[in-house]
Amino acid sequence: MDIKDKDLMWEEVRTEHIVQDEWIDFRKTAFRFPDGNIFEPYYTYSRRDYVVIIASDEEGKYLCVRQFRQGIREVTTEFVAGGIERKDGKQYGKREESGESAAEDALAAAKRELLEETGYVSDDWSHLITIPSNATIADNLAYIYVAKNCRKMSGQSLDEMEFLNAVRLDADEIEKLISDGEFKQAMHVMGWLLAQRR
Repeated sequence: MDIKDKDLMWEEVRTEHIVQDEWIDFRKTAFRFPDGNIFEPYYTYSRRDYVVIIASDEEGKYLCVRQFRQGIREVTTEFVAGGIERKDGKQYGKREESGESAAEDALAAAKRELLEETGYVSDDWSHLITIPSNATIADNLAYIYVAKNCRKMSGQSLDEMEFLNAVRLDADEIEKLISDGEFKQAMHVMGWLLAQRR
């Protein structure tokens, strides 16, 4: 940490776990600001890390899914994505808290999610970026991958909470969805834009 950044750090005074179950750790915290004042409540949460896959098939079509997103109460078009599975049964928390073996490898999770949601596989993977999902209120990370030359291997294999349709889109269709405000996952849009710069 830069020595100047020390003057910007907030000090955690106390934290109450409002909800802490297998899915989320939702916290209410009091922080001491750099000027000494204490602010509360400040709400943050911990959820599991996840992967996003910008996948294209051998014809250059992009593999997307359409599914209901409860936060905005809409059916969205987005890239394949999903949580990195943990071996300790929790759906949140840093991997290093329980040792690196507590969670599935991010690339393995990306390959698994692509196969489960679309039935496609790829031998051409590259890591694009790992970035905090929402640094203001959450501590989980998004691992974003590009998968090229995907080929159909099987049908979908969805879990009990997944109801989605796989679709193949041209780059122009994705660009139009983004420009029309209809591609509504911020990390997915960011991944798309970064992938186009490669």
